[in-house]
Amino acid sequence: MTTGIVVNRQSAHPAAQAAELGAGTVYTLLAALGFAAVSTLTTIAVGEHLSLWTVQMWRFIVASAALVTFVGVRNYPRMPWPEALRLMVIGGGGQALLLGLALSSLRFINVATLAFLFYTYPAWVALVQTVRGAERLTARRVLALALSFGGIGVIVLRPAFVAAASGVPWKGVALALGAAVVYGLYIPAVQWLQKSHPVPVTSAYIKLGTAVCFLFVALGDGSLTVSLTPTAWTAIVTLALFSTVMPGLLFLMGLMRLGPVRTAIISTVEPFLTALLGAVVLRQAITVTTVLGGAMIVGAVLVLQIRRERVA
Repeated sequence: MTTGIVVNRQSAHPAAQAAELGAGTVYTLLAALGFAAVSTLTTIAVGEHLSLWTVQMWRFIVASAALVTFVGVRNYPRMPWPEALRLMVIGGGGQALLLGLALSSLRFINVATLAFLFYTYPAWVALVQTVRGAERLTARRVLALALSFGGIGVIVLRPAFVAAASGVPWKGVALALGAAVVYGLYIPAVQWLQKSHPVPVTSAYIKLGTAVCFLFVALGDGSLTVSLTPTAWTAIVTLALFSTVMPGLLFLMGLMRLGPVRTAIISTVEPFLTALLGAVVLRQAITVTTVLGGAMIVGAVLVLQIRRERVA
């Protein structure tokens, strides 16, 4: 998700404040829907005989063009070249790595399983912070970790016991969890790179860097092509605008009105929306164990976030 400086825009007047909170909730839900469609749209585009790297390259080229145009129209101040280069290399490279891991898992697992396993990233952040001694191991943190890792067990291990002969797609599970760990490390890195720069500017540089990374990978494996079917172009442009640029901006609009904790709590609908889109569009089955395990993982996020809201 996109990160940035939170601006408190809530009015002292109750009616105006309620309107701001309502608008923020709608923006956040629309952003969650956009992010939730990434796996489904990527699956559709790859199904048109394209490599994952080619799909993501074109996705970020289109998204970069849209953001650069937006930044130019708004006349944002220019960023010093060394900082822009760091954003492209660290921010863009990190985003390419986590997306490559997450979306590669779709060769082995369905979009619902990926969504819930990826959503364990707050638990990995909490675990790393605890190991580093940066945060205390409280009872609430232990509960959140137990829920999150218990959810992983329900999603992954129970099917292994029920149908041992079919095996478990361990490669897909490892890729999805690896992406979650990388994302947990990526968030503080982007916050450090962000500094006081406008979010659209930093986002544009990060997406440019991501596009370049996927371009090199597509060139390296010989899968790069400019010959795309109308279905592929439709999926890629929708992926770039509806699931990359638009949700990033809407998420920030919601964040400015709700604050980080409420925004994070509302965003927990995202993996459920991903699972629903996979079932409706891709006809992928949603198992009871996936929903149960996913609910446990989302519960862990809520436990962590509600505590932060009370402290705030």
